[in-house]
Amino acid sequence: MGCKKKITALLLSAAFFLTASACSSGNTKGENAKAQRESTQFDTYVSNTVVATGNNTVIQNAEHVTYRAWIPVEVAGQFDYCFYFSNTVDSTWDDGRISYAGMSGGSYTIESACVADVDATFDANVEPTQTIPVTFSGETSKEVASGETFWSDPLNIDIFEGHYLLWEWTVSGKNIPAICMSNMTYAYADKGEGKGFTYVNEIPLPQLFGCERKVKKRIVTLGDSITQGCQTSDNAYQFWAAQLLDRLGTEDYSLWNLGLGYARASDCAKDGDWLERAIAGADIMTVAFGTNDIISGSYGGENHADAEDIESSIRVITKKSTDAGVQTILWNSPPFDLTKELEEVRVQYNATVENIASDCNAIMFDAAQLLADPADASKTIYGQHPNDEGSTILAVELCDVIRDLGVE
Repeated sequence: MGCKKKITALLLSAAFFLTASACSSGNTKGENAKAQRESTQFDTYVSNTVVATGNNTVIQNAEHVTYRAWIPVEVAGQFDYCFYFSNTVDSTWDDGRISYAGMSGGSYTIESACVADVDATFDANVEPTQTIPVTFSGETSKEVASGETFWSDPLNIDIFEGHYLLWEWTVSGKNIPAICMSNMTYAYADKGEGKGFTYVNEIPLPQLFGCERKVKKRIVTLGDSITQGCQTSDNAYQFWAAQLLDRLGTEDYSLWNLGLGYARASDCAKDGDWLERAIAGADIMTVAFGTNDIISGSYGGENHADAEDIESSIRVITKKSTDAGVQTILWNSPPFDLTKELEEVRVQYNATVENIASDCNAIMFDAAQLLADPADASKTIYGQHPNDEGSTILAVELCDVIRDLGVE
């Protein structure tokens, strides 16, 4: 594997490792909130990819499995990077039998990790010509505790224009938090079965591909699969969050996509690491939930949520965000293929969103109207998840809203 070869890379100076100690840290679940509110690392290291990187499932068992993912970068060039990790599941997957919001990951071992600059050939079985090791407090491996959050040491890498940041690591353990990538980017695993690297949908990744670059506004997009970008063109980065940053430009803005398939507002309102890091990393945040609450309800519940349940969760998220000084843009729930009973819940909830925004000093964004069929507001003309065209419509309108907020 690329990380296990003798690595030819830049040697880090002693001064660099002194700096690294300020970026490498670990703390257990009970200390997460306090540590992140006081941290400056989310200010220094901003997201440099529009691909969502949260945790909504787990790898139930991995024995010396090597994962590779092609990460598109928002800004090419030479930068210091620092990677953030959370060994907790952010949101509930499906009915929660495999993973659920707040579930602590198991103890696992990072055997090795590295990054590389690679072109767009996407051949996972071709070794990168040069890799740079990712270290943790100066070590090339790490034992990760259940529920732990931690940062890597910083490293410097130059990603050429049109190239990707290749993330590779080898891990062993049980219940390792991961993301269902849903064809957002190219992801592969070598499970040691003699097949080489094969495509995988579920892959463990850092929760932040942090890049030390100066921006005026850090945007965080928080929500469910519509925010993650599911069912847009495969590996094409045409989901609304990616198009939004394209329109705003990367000179003044970064964007951290914290959308997760199957996520509920009730998951996020648990106030775990997902919401904590979203707020820590945001100057502007979009909050877009509703559909999965309406269909599935909260984890452990026996029925779908009602409008009051969703409103209560959204108020927790929105107030915590605005109280922290984050400019918050609150979506209503767009149309979906719902039963008559569930459509009524959606309508009732949407009737509360303007008041939630007003009460919490947020901005209300009418995504439902933008995506609805003009002839029937309960139907969409852009698919259950907005396709590329629907994503463009959302991005255009959101771009205007965000520009009105200014960058100073």
